[in-house]
Amino acid sequence: MRRWLSRLGVVGRLSQYLWRERLWWLIPFVSVLLLLGLLLLAAQSSPLAPFIYTLF
Repeated sequence: MRRWLSRLGVVGRLSQYLWRERLWWLIPFVSVLLLLGLLLLAAQSSPLAPFIYTLF
């Protein structure tokens, strides 16, 4: 599993750190923040941007 996580770069390192330090309760928060960030990045360069912005 470590090889797979190491290919993810920063996200893999962050998840390894959270797992190693037993901060499992932070994993849902971090994953939601990452998903929101990806949604905002997609909203900037997509023709669907006006529809995505109405969600916020």
